[in-house]
Amino acid sequence: MSAPQAAGVVQYATFEVGGHYLGIRVLDVQEVLREQRLTKVPLAPVAIAGLLNLRGQIIPALEMRTLLHLPERLETEGTLSVVLRTDTGPVSLQVDEIGDVVEIETARLDAVPLNLSSHIKRFLAGVCQMKSRLLLVLDTARAVDLTGEYGHTDRN
Repeated sequence: MSAPQAAGVVQYATFEVGGHYLGIRVLDVQEVLREQRLTKVPLAPVAIAGLLNLRGQIIPALEMRTLLHLPERLETEGTLSVVLRTDTGPVSLQVDEIGDVVEIETARLDAVPLNLSSHIKRFLAGVCQMKSRLLLVLDTARAVDLTGEYGHTDRN
């Protein structure tokens, strides 16, 4: 059994997407999966990489590189799935690599820098300077909401 979190401290599960170091609250993570077979969905919004069958439960898989306007993953590169708990059910985020769990004092979270790409900063809740790089804290509600730019089906 783990010790309770100190007041003002949040644990973040970290991962990488296209060279960016991102984190989401551990409490939002249901599980992390190695490369999974996805079923493509015709006419699905462009950010949906496919559907994943998780022990009989069908879960949409969102391609983080598409959401963040990053170059497509090479076919030789694998993907990992970070399955999130959301109000509407589980959603998987397709990421490049999984990192560690880090504890961050909420006072260390800074506002999103203005010099970040607008395609990235629109999904962020804040940033935190770590020892060697900047952690981009993902706002999971915004990331899984496909009512905006990625709700369309045009893949060109």
